[in-house]
Amino acid sequence: MELKADRLTKQYKNKIAVDRISFQFKEGVYGLLGANGAGKTTFMRMLCGILTPTGGEVSFDGIPVETEEYRACLGYLPQDFGYYPNFTGWDFLMYMAALKGISKNQAVRRTKELLELVSLTDMAKKKIKTYSGGMKQRLGIAQALLNDPKILILDEPTAGLDPKERVRFRNLIEETGKDSIVILSTHIVSDVEHIADTILMMKDGRMIFQGAREEITGDLEEFYLEAFGDGKD
Repeated sequence: MELKADRLTKQYKNKIAVDRISFQFKEGVYGLLGANGAGKTTFMRMLCGILTPTGGEVSFDGIPVETEEYRACLGYLPQDFGYYPNFTGWDFLMYMAALKGISKNQAVRRTKELLELVSLTDMAKKKIKTYSGGMKQRLGIAQALLNDPKILILDEPTAGLDPKERVRFRNLIEETGKDSIVILSTHIVSDVEHIADTILMMKDGRMIFQGAREEITGDLEEFYLEAFGDGKD
C-alpha cells in the first residue's frame, strides 16, 4: 500500500503554497506539524483531489487522485467541516454514506458502529444544531471513517475536543493506522507525539523534517518551537 506525492506544487500568483514535495506514505500514522500558512491544508487538499496541483501528481497504488476509484479509498475531515443543522446525527451519517455509494444495509450497520465508536449513540436521534463543538467534531471523524478508508486525512481533527475525548481519539487513530494510511495535521504537538509513527514538519511550503518519532532527540514540543518559534496555528 503506497500513497505517492510526486513533486507536488501549488502556486497562487506570486506565492508558492506547496513547493515540489515528494513523499511516499505507507501504512501507519503520520503527524503533520507546521505553523499557520506553512501549506499543510493546501498539501492535504491536493492529496484528497479537492485542489488541482500546479505541478506534480498524486496516486495511490498507481490509481490517479482524480478518479472515483481513488475517492473510494479516501476518508477526509476538513478543518471547517460543513453540517446540516436540522439533520440528526443518524440522518447525517446515512446521507453521507449514500453520497459515498455505500449500500443501505451496510450504511445502517456502519452508522451504528461509528456512533458507538465516537460515543454519540445517545445523541443519534438529536439534531446536530443541539450538539456541542466536541460532538460535532466526533461526528466529523465518524463520517470520515464511513467507507472504511485505506487513506484517512484529518485536518486539525481534535479542535473542540476535551482532554478525555482527545485520548479516546488518539486510541482510535492508533488502531486505524495499523492497516491504513493516516495523515493527521495539527498544531497540538501532544496529539501526534504518542501515536505518530512518522513526524512531518512543513515550513513555507516545504517539508523541513521527516522522520520517525525516535529520531527527535528530547522533547517534541521543544523541537517544534525551535523550528517555528511560537507561530503555531
